[in-house]
Amino acid sequence: MIDRLAPLLARRAHLPAQGTTFYRGVHTTETAGQFALDLAGDAGVLSLYADFSPQEEAELAGACAAAAGLAGVYLKRRPPEARHAANVAREWLSPPGPVWGEARAEVTALENGVPYVIRPGSDLSIGLFADARPARGWVRQHAPARVLNAFAYTCGFGLNAALGGSATVKNVDLSRKVLAWGQENYALSGLNAPDDDFLYGDVFDWFRRLARRGDAFDLVVLDPPSFARGKTGLWRAERDYGRLAALAAAVTAPGGGLLTLLNHAGVPAASFERMVRLGLEDAGRREHAAQRLGAGEDFPEATHLKAVAWTLD
Repeated sequence: MIDRLAPLLARRAHLPAQGTTFYRGVHTTETAGQFALDLAGDAGVLSLYADFSPQEEAELAGACAAAAGLAGVYLKRRPPEARHAANVAREWLSPPGPVWGEARAEVTALENGVPYVIRPGSDLSIGLFADARPARGWVRQHAPARVLNAFAYTCGFGLNAALGGSATVKNVDLSRKVLAWGQENYALSGLNAPDDDFLYGDVFDWFRRLARRGDAFDLVVLDPPSFARGKTGLWRAERDYGRLAALAAAVTAPGGGLLTLLNHAGVPAASFERMVRLGLEDAGRREHAAQRLGAGEDFPEATHLKAVAWTLD
């Protein structure tokens, strides 16, 4: 497998020249599901989906660094139960220091020319999800007047809407920390980032509050986790996404759009789209166009990410 690293990385060698220095260098479909390698400038993030001994981890990290010309490599262990163990085994799943080479606490990396703050040692999520690059590009290309970015994380979708010319962009997330990180991303692009455009709190509560106020958006972006614990219980995307789509539809203007994303390999694309349609029906809305967005050329044969842009009546 190590012998294949260089030719796999060579397939993506054109991306930095096109203004993208944050991307998937090696995908799991190219390693029999054992590992993936993300690149952020001269830092690498090695995600392991199989059991490796400490020696094997170090050897693989060193091989990735040599093949990609990296200064340092960070490790993310991603067993199937990682989403449940994140709060109790955080440092084992995502060691804060590099497993190989020099530390890079923070990297400014580019995606289609847009700079983002990437923190390779920051938990399992490092500031951006490379597979959503086509969807972020779609938002920047379309960028209607009013955009609501739900489950905003570090506000990549909101940032692209603002760069595309949207007059009003609201980013909603349950973490003040990631919203502040999003404001840093705005600042890198020279954009104003007033606090009232970064809404802290439960997304479901915010949807209800915005609906009561009569607010309507020309585009609502939904990029929820596949699993989460909240004050109202467990959120499971495979069970609850339709309800989320209904709430989003209630604040989507007539003729507006809904961009739905789900990173969950266990949910087939057809099942995902059916959930969304049922949710729209419950909200009394119909979709009359759906555009499916892929995960990008650096994710060959990827089926985990579902990204669909809907136009509502």
